[in-house]
Amino acid sequence: MFSALRERIRQGKRTIRDPLHAPPALPDRFAGLPVLDDSLCDSACNICMSVCPTDAIARDQSTLALDLGRCLFCNECALGCPEGAIRFTTEHRLAATSRDGLIVKSGSPAPSVQVLETGMRRLFGRSLRLRQVSAGGDGSAEADLNVLGTVVFDMGRFGIQFVASPRHADGIVVTGPVSRNMRYALLETYHAIPEPRLVIAVGTSAISGGIFRGLPEVLSGVDTLLPVDLYIPG
Repeated sequence: MFSALRERIRQGKRTIRDPLHAPPALPDRFAGLPVLDDSLCDSACNICMSVCPTDAIARDQSTLALDLGRCLFCNECALGCPEGAIRFTTEHRLAATSRDGLIVKSGSPAPSVQVLETGMRRLFGRSLRLRQVSAGGDGSAEADLNVLGTVVFDMGRFGIQFVASPRHADGIVVTGPVSRNMRYALLETYHAIPEPRLVIAVGTSAISGGIFRGLPEVLSGVDTLLPVDLYIPG
């Protein structure tokens, strides 16, 4: 017991600072917001598009566009581009309130999250209870959500908690591409949440289907079934 107490004292405070007041310490290899530069792009070169496993990159004449809702952040496009027209930064703020807000083009600003309208902010601004549903996910986005409740991130200090019952929730957090076997369970969970309710899509699979997009076993994203209020790519 005493050895455990000594170790806890040695470690000191482990909770990270409020990200609104201090930027989080991220490793250099962290792949965040991509930056596209059309002036470096060879219009005859299609390497970036050919190596992308989810068709997240498109070109309209000489203008490159990257869809964060499809991007796996695998960095293959940046590594494959001989001109360096695509690079990933460590900017972690990627969420958007609309699907179009996830399209990054040359010179375009980072996705912006609109503040909830006054009534919704009054309801949820200091207390938000969320029901999480893994709709056919592979466990990666689910693992990231799980660590938010640990002492390091401690999302409870912001008034955000995951709850067991949708009847006690203010909104739903969906991960996974929404398999057809999970369609009914997801709809039932959504309708069990009292109105007004929020829908948050977390991860590339939940937003667009990811690598499973287009397969007959999945619906290729939450917004094919439910209205989404917030998209969090990754």
